[in-house]
Amino acid sequence: MTAPLRVLVADDERPARRFLTAILKSCQDVELVGEAANGEEAASLITALRPHLALLDLQMPEGGGLDVVRRLPAEHLPLVAFVTAFDDHAVEAFELRIPAYQFDDG
Repeated sequence: MTAPLRVLVADDERPARRFLTAILKSCQDVELVGEAANGEEAASLITALRPHLALLDLQMPEGGGLDVVRRLPAEHLPLVAFVTAFDDHAVEAFELRIPAYQFDDG
């Protein structure tokens, strides 16, 4: 039996968080480990909870998703998927070089 994929969701809009968490809760082998409403909270939870994947909104109070990635040391950085309603941020997100991350499932 493999370990579940540990996921953290960070979005300042409650409806967006609820939508994402509902999808994740319906997936087998996925464990929702935390939710954050701002960048500072997201960075703290990522450091403390060590998720395998973080879904980060690009625009949040106290630092958006790009700020969170830039602020975390590489050893604390999970896989990241940026979520946003604003497509003009996509290019900046793609240009951000995030190192590959492998998690220990045992």
